[in-house]
Amino acid sequence: MRPPPGQPGRFAVPATPTTDPLQRERDHLAASRAALRAMRADVESLDIRDVTGTWVTAVILQNQIEARIAALADLSDTPLFFGRLDYLHAISEELSEGGGGENFYIGRRHVHDADGDPMVIDWRAPVSQPFYRASRTEPMDVDRRRRFGYTGGELTAYEDEHLSDPAEKETASALLAAEIEKPRVGPMRDIVATIQPEQDEIVRSDISGTICVQGAPGTGKTAVGLHRVAYLLYAHRERLARTGTLVIGPNNAFLSYIEQVLPALGELEVGQATVQQLVGHVEVRGEDTPEAARLKGDARMAEVLRRAVRSGITLPTEPCVVVRGSRRYRVPVHELVQIIEELKARDSRYGAARDALPQRIAHTVLLKMEQSGEAPDDRVQDAVARNAAVKAVAKECWPAVDPAKLVLRLLSDPEFLAACAEGVLSAEEQAAVLWPKPGRSVKTARWTQADAVLVDEATDLVQRTPSLGHVVLDEAQDLSPMQYRAVGRRCTTGSATVLGDLAQGTTPWATASWPEALHHLGKPEAHIEELTKGFRVPEEVIVYASRLLPSIAPGLAPATSVRETPGSLAIREVAAEELTEAVLDACRRALTHEGSTGLIAADARIPLFAEALEAAGLPFLSPGTETSASARLTLVPASLAKGLEYDYVVLDEPAAVVAGEPDERTGLRRLYVSLTRAVSGLTVLHAEPLPEQLL
Repeated sequence: MRPPPGQPGRFAVPATPTTDPLQRERDHLAASRAALRAMRADVESLDIRDVTGTWVTAVILQNQIEARIAALADLSDTPLFFGRLDYLHAISEELSEGGGGENFYIGRRHVHDADGDPMVIDWRAPVSQPFYRASRTEPMDVDRRRRFGYTGGELTAYEDEHLSDPAEKETASALLAAEIEKPRVGPMRDIVATIQPEQDEIVRSDISGTICVQGAPGTGKTAVGLHRVAYLLYAHRERLARTGTLVIGPNNAFLSYIEQVLPALGELEVGQATVQQLVGHVEVRGEDTPEAARLKGDARMAEVLRRAVRSGITLPTEPCVVVRGSRRYRVPVHELVQIIEELKARDSRYGAARDALPQRIAHTVLLKMEQSGEAPDDRVQDAVARNAAVKAVAKECWPAVDPAKLVLRLLSDPEFLAACAEGVLSAEEQAAVLWPKPGRSVKTARWTQADAVLVDEATDLVQRTPSLGHVVLDEAQDLSPMQYRAVGRRCTTGSATVLGDLAQGTTPWATASWPEALHHLGKPEAHIEELTKGFRVPEEVIVYASRLLPSIAPGLAPATSVRETPGSLAIREVAAEELTEAVLDACRRALTHEGSTGLIAADARIPLFAEALEAAGLPFLSPGTETSASARLTLVPASLAKGLEYDYVVLDEPAAVVAGEPDERTGLRRLYVSLTRAVSGLTVLHAEPLPEQLL
């Protein structure tokens, strides 16, 4: 190990009695942990009794303090820093005249000593960026990049790259490979120590623009999206504190899987939800046919709903007469019609226009009052707007709309649907959209997930949906156009990070292209990035799964992997009567290795394996449940496998996975997802013939 170049600077390893380089780094880790504990103790000791004005400000300040305390938690099994940069020249102004370099430890959060000098630099800080992007061709003034290896939270190794030394051969990082391949027990880990240059560019993209990431399995697109949120919160904290951030995932199991990533990076104020939770205006108790769901998710339904919301608007046939004291002010029919037509032409939110109508009528009355010699002010206009005659005209011509009741009528009344869908949906499509059994009330109707999205669209037509500062949408390829619109409403004034893989679209309405999806999201100008280099799935596995691409996503480039792991794929055919026991044996063998194991099977076969595993004394978990040393096997329905990953995967009967979907393409896509969940090894067991696309 060479000594740090030039002047060590205030960020260098503190002087210690030992000359052992590894021990010096351990000492710095211990000192950094002590400094972090002191930072947390300082916050815990704050007394706010003399600085708060009211109980409201006291509660707000106390909540902020508690959030800060939580953010400063030291996770014993999570490295406080994972790298170090030795710069050729000083960056700090007070050291720049000396001509020497400085050293920076790169970690998950900022840590400073008692004097306020940094001991660990946040990975999101500009000075940390070269850790991810510097190379021998573009060293970015970095002399040495050091990576640290950890075992159970203890620093056990380090590895150096001398970027300014042309004589040093370029080799793959063994510690980086070890970190990528490390067995995973527990929820999804962050990738902050292993971010690659192409991933870092996405993570640090400007907040003003929306970015769409088409990512093959194992390319880390989900983790990239989460780290992008963490970066944006660091770079634009005040702005996003006002407007909010949200991560949208496909299901609760997926959200449980990722929920520990952001807290590990010190970020606690990020909301998480599924699309179904976003549109939870009604209780979902029914299920659509694939054709009905596809049509209800079609973007044309937005126009049908717009017509339905405005269907109650009528033009007046009688004048409006307002009595003020001894005077009567008459607004003739033609003036009322003009006001209503103007409001309709604005195409503003129905509720906002309805609120504006009494004020517009009142303003007309005020003009007549002025013409008669009076001098009314704004208070008089408000009083006129509340006049019974004015309110009666507004109520009759622009009636209130309950979004859920409106959609209930639309899906139950063929004549109303026909009037609203004329020229938009054919008669056959209208028949498919209608409920087989009309709903009697909002509470008792058997709403479906697609219906709930329609209610959300109608709700937004009546009253604008509040916008967040940034939204991350994962597994986006599975959304319908109407679902994209629902998400887009949550970021109309903000930006979004859209993550997905067209080859993994497993819904009948799965998007065909990202430009089309981004159009429905309301972000047609979004930049599209493609990640094809895999870091998680072994090369042997991804090559095998990619045999399906010509059938499921012919336009996509095949994924590659940086990990060559011979023997990572095993495919075995067994007799039908022996298949269940063979699957259990494969699970037992997988559990002899360190890390997690996922048993993936067609949804219809899950009860069979649940019973078999219980009878065999093999404890198992449900998707999204955190694994532990005593329970490392998860039984995964194929429909919930998307977004999850396990060290070892046992896949039961691929033909059954395909057959479990309404059409072959969707079934093959579901199989593609199931085949690409393994990080270290995949065992495929089958009794039926494999799909011909895999042969």
